Amino acid sequence: MARDLQEQIKKLIVDRRLPSGAVLPTEPDLMELLGAGRNSVREALKALQAMGIVEIRHGFGTYVGPMSMAPVIEGLAFRTVAGHYRGEDSLLQLLQLREVVETGLVSQVAGRISPENLATLDALVDRMEAEATAGTGLAETDRAFHATLYRGLGNLLLSELLEAFWDAFHRVRTDLVDLPQDPRVTCRQHREILDAVRSGDANRAEDAIREHFGNIRMRLTATGPNMARRDQQAPQ
Repeated sequence: MARDLQEQIKKLIVDRRLPSGAVLPTEPDLMELLGAGRNSVREALKALQAMGIVEIRHGFGTYVGPMSMAPVIEGLAFRTVAGHYRGEDSLLQLLQLREVVETGLVSQVAGRISPENLATLDALVDRMEAEATAGTGLAETDRAFHATLYRGLGNLLLSELLEAFWDAFHRVRTDLVDLPQDPRVTCRQHREILDAVRSGDANRAEDAIREHFGNIRMRLTATGPNMARRDQQAPQ
């Protein structure tokens, strides 16, 4: 029953073409529209709120939610942690998923990226090199590089999905392992990706992405003993 009500409320949002932030019918109106009791409607709305589809503002009403990728991020992160503690290579699996997506996308970007985005990528790699010299972390600059790389594709859903992969991978990686990194290698690989994209050489761009992810995969695999030690120290 609750599942059916969820689908009906989602259909209502779609049929009425309601954008994020739009007001949904009141609880009594939903009860009448759906032919359901108060408790059933509330249960369905709470489930949809957990998925980011609706937002319940107590004292104000129910609104169409942001429909963000937050539930996906949480699900990916939890699944990866749970799989790791079951002895699965779940972090490597998540990395492989990102690699497949980005390898397929970078060929679309090569030679078609705007001068503005190229200038931004140049500045980001310069900043990455300065951070490497200073011994500070590269994570946020690295993230901005990958986001900018695919921005010109104009696919908002794709951008959110890549952000979800990034968030899940780096949150779980931080929780589970210390991933050794030579920042000079990271900088060189990002410079190679940028040069390949700038030149319009799709094959070279794909190879550069594969090398980048292959390096991460190699370092991640090399942390096996450290991961085992963390398992032994994890709370039971």
